[in-house]
Order: sequence, then C-alpha cells, then structure tokens
Amino acid sequence: MAIAERYRISRSLQALTSVLALGLALTAVAAQPTQAQTFTVLHSFTGRADGGGPQAGLAMDTAGNFYGTAAFGGSHESGTVFKLKQSGSGWVFTPLYAFQGIPDGDEPGAVIVGPDGSLYGTTVGGGNSGCRFIGCGTVFNLKPPVHPSPSVLASWTESVLYRFTGGTDAANPNPDKLAVDQAGNLYGTTHAYGTYGRGSVFKLTLASGMWTESLLYSFTGGSDGAGPVAGVIFDRAGNLYGTTVEGGTYGYGTVYELMSSGSGWAEHVLYSFQGGSDGEYPQGGLLFDTFGKIYGTTEGTYQYPGTAFMLTPSDYGWIQTVLHGFTGGDGANPGDALIMGANADLYGTTTQGGSIGVGVVFELAASGGGWTYTVLHDFSGNGDGGFPYGDLVVDANGVLYGTTSEGGTHGQGVVFEITP
Repeated sequence: MAIAERYRISRSLQALTSVLALGLALTAVAAQPTQAQTFTVLHSFTGRADGGGPQAGLAMDTAGNFYGTAAFGGSHESGTVFKLKQSGSGWVFTPLYAFQGIPDGDEPGAVIVGPDGSLYGTTVGGGNSGCRFIGCGTVFNLKPPVHPSPSVLASWTESVLYRFTGGTDAANPNPDKLAVDQAGNLYGTTHAYGTYGRGSVFKLTLASGMWTESLLYSFTGGSDGAGPVAGVIFDRAGNLYGTTVEGGTYGYGTVYELMSSGSGWAEHVLYSFQGGSDGEYPQGGLLFDTFGKIYGTTEGTYQYPGTAFMLTPSDYGWIQTVLHGFTGGDGANPGDALIMGANADLYGTTTQGGSIGVGVVFELAASGGGWTYTVLHDFSGNGDGGFPYGDLVVDANGVLYGTTSEGGTHGQGVVFEITP
C-alpha cells in the first residue's frame, strides 16, 4: 500500500473516531441530480509496465498532452511516469519512465511541466535508505529525448535533484504538485519530520548546477498546525499558502500563509477549523480566484463527510463560508484541490461516497448569491474506475480529466475524461 494512501487512511480513521457533529445548517446551496455527461475511460492501468494505482492526477502541457504517475507497477514495482497524447479520435498512452526504488525513487507523486517541457515531481520513498525500508524520498526531473527513441521506456532521462536524508532536511515529501517561482526554485511539503516532527515546508534552490534544500518552516503541532498533506501555492506577492490536517487552535487543521521576512519565513494562520459546521481535517490544496478569495475542501468524518469552503479577505481577517456540506450520497471526503473552469465554476472529486461509495466528480456553480452543487459522474468501481485521487485538469473547452486509483478493466485505476 502506498504511503500516501496510508496517510489518507490514517486521517480517515482519525476522523471516524471524532464525536463532534459536523452541522449541516450550511449556506444556501441547492443540490442538483447527476447531469447527463459524456464519461470516457482513456486508459485502464494493468499494474504491469504501464503502472497501477494512480493517485496524483494529471498535468497538461501547452500542446494539450497529459502527464501523470502511477504509484506502483513498472519494471521494478516502484511506479511509473506516463504520457497521454491525442491521436485522431483516440489517445496514445506511453510509459516514459519506471522507477527503480532506492536508487532513484519509489511511489512517485504528481508532476508539473516546466518551461522547457521537462517534468518535475517527488517520490514519497526511495533515494536514500536511511528512513526505514521505504527510503527517504526524492525530488526528480524527467527530460524528454533530444532525438526521440523507439524505446518508450528509455526515451526520457530521469535525474534525482535531491535525496532527502531524514535529518534536518526532513523526509518523505508529500505526493502533491510542487510549486515553482519565477526564478525556478521548487517548493513542497512533508507530512512529518521537520524540526518538531510535525511536518514542514521546503524549498529547493539551483545554484552552480547543484540543488540545495532548505526548510522554510517546521510545524510545531500547536496553534500553527501540523501534518500538511497538500502542497503550497503562491499569491501575486510571492507568499505561500497551504493547509494542515491537524493542529490549529481547535486541533482540526488550518489554512496558513508563509510570508518571506528577509531573514526567513513567518507563518500566519488564516483560519483554524473548529470541527463543527465549518469542517475539519483539510487534506487538499488551495485555489485562488482573481479577487483574492481562497477555495478548498475538508475531509470531515464518517457521519459528516466533508465540506467545500471559501475564505474571503476582509479588514478583520479571513471570513470562512461553507459552499457545500457533503452528505455521503452526493459524495464524501473530498481529498484534493478544487479547480476553476473558464466560467468560474468550481470542480472537484470526492474519494468516497456517491451511490456505491467509491467517489464522484462534482461541480459547484455560483448561482443567485449561493452555490449549486451537481454530481457530474458517480463512479461504479468497475470499468469506469473508483476512488479518484489527485486534482482534476480542465482544458479550454471545459473538458475535465482525472484519474482513479482503483477500478477499470484490470482493477488498477483509470485515466478518465468528462465532456460537458
């Protein structure tokens, strides 16, 4: 079982034991039945050379090609990186790289596409054997060939940019997407480790051909939060924002900001979840809109299974609004960031819930001062997949793309497309 999945299960069990009720008296939100959408499986993983169990979503380049990872499978059972390219009315799936474990990484997370067309990402394990049997994790780069090779597995070259040691540099980076600044520096998080063992935010800086890692902030587990699982995002001023699944004033997680203060980075908690109608245990990343509002999700508990929320800046701090409270039948435990379409509607997935309990794809549309919630696809756990993990991607035509960690023809997960 992937360590990222163990983190999720651990948080779910923690949520199950909570006795606090998540009130359902939410803001005005109208729930709509499932719309008639066109759902297509673009690839069903076999668990062999193509990999299995994708849990990190997709990245899209400027040509409309998609890139992603599978947490396991491949020639060394340590995961793969793949590409999907549209060809006529179909899609061509190509494995780009198979990880080897300790030497170069194990259990790859999400990838991002750099300006040069190469890929950057993390592996939760591998790279250094000092952190128990899984290794301490890596940050890697995958470059396309200068002259394409007929051999699909050998055509891209992987370089380990940094191997975590499990010491003062932390270890086991989260599988969420890295953030990159204008100078090309990379930013990510670890769920544990750091100075206090409660998680960290790290930075990788390139100088003279070498990458150097530094910890920007180590969480203490107190009011500042603990256990970040999602990555970080930038605002226009270069400040970083993210979530923690634990800690905060009430112990149910936080939304935080990191501001560069010259000699270091200062953390400010924008919101501490209270475990009531506002939600608890945010495990997904965040999204900014053009007005500076922040959107995210909370995992919630078994009985009260999560929320989608908005934070609005004001002169008195940040005001939290619940956009939708999940009921289980319409989805449960949203585990990843929301995305915004061209029409400013929000889209996301839930890792559980729906009619069968294996997750849904949903839309939140601003309507008459409230938000209308619509299930776009209710997974069956069979040929269409089940348990979607990773952020969705939306193209210029409003078509959604994503992955599920299970289901499909071989039970190893799928890449899917939903057309409006």
